[in-house]
Amino acid sequence: MKTGIIGLGLIGGSMAIDLRRKGFAGSIAGVEADKVNAAAALNMGLVDRLVTLEECVSECDLVVLAVPVGAAVKMLPEILDMFSKEDAQGKCRKTVIDVCSTKEQLVKIAHYHPMRSRYVATHPMAGTEYSGPWAAMPGLFDGKACIICNHEESDPAAVHIVEKMYDCLNMRPIYMNAVNHDVHAAYVSHISHITSFALALTVLDKEKNEKHIFDLASGGFSSTVRLAKSNADMWVPIFSQNRENILRVLDTYIEKINAFRKAIDGFDEEGIRSLIVDANRIKRIIR
Repeated sequence: MKTGIIGLGLIGGSMAIDLRRKGFAGSIAGVEADKVNAAAALNMGLVDRLVTLEECVSECDLVVLAVPVGAAVKMLPEILDMFSKEDAQGKCRKTVIDVCSTKEQLVKIAHYHPMRSRYVATHPMAGTEYSGPWAAMPGLFDGKACIICNHEESDPAAVHIVEKMYDCLNMRPIYMNAVNHDVHAAYVSHISHITSFALALTVLDKEKNEKHIFDLASGGFSSTVRLAKSNADMWVPIFSQNRENILRVLDTYIEKINAFRKAIDGFDEEGIRSLIVDANRIKRIIR
């Protein structure tokens, strides 16, 4: 399979490593706007060669959009337009996927395109707080879930190729519509990042006056604030595109924070205990 990866950061680079290592990709072409990242990806052997977007689409059977969702929304129609030019000659069987954290706008923007069937909307639920080709690693996707959205709008042959690719990455597929995906992502992923960003800002503000806070930081603090290291270029468009869902989640989160504040302020130990015990129910879901 001739594979093209657009965006050679953590996700795109990690996919390149394992798709090559496990024999899915016969060759990998890379597209990367950042010259430093592009040179690093080539020198590290993540890709066989660097190409333009047009060359990538022309030469590859499978195109992976691994760029921030704001850029993906602009690039997806361009790629489908290139597919259309090939299809005019009756020969386009190429497939394009994205790996972005929000799906609704991407699915909407592709909905009426004549080559919509060659697009498969996906979200591999894997990642770290690090970015760039240096963050790429083997085994990043092992055992994780991959969401495939609105698969009924895609050509079954295209979906099959994508299922084979994620099976090669040792991921388990989950099928849902894009609207539901974005609601769930707001609860399980996006609010976690906002919470981490806010905690980091709170502690950094206090650190101006108390220099020993980070000397006292334990593993619990480090794991809680870990996501605050995440790249703004990735998360700003996610928060913007999933605005309505995130605002609803934030309202609920603020309500729970206020419940803790009220109980603590009122020396209400039973109230605090009740909130903690209620929160402990998460152990049934996450072990």
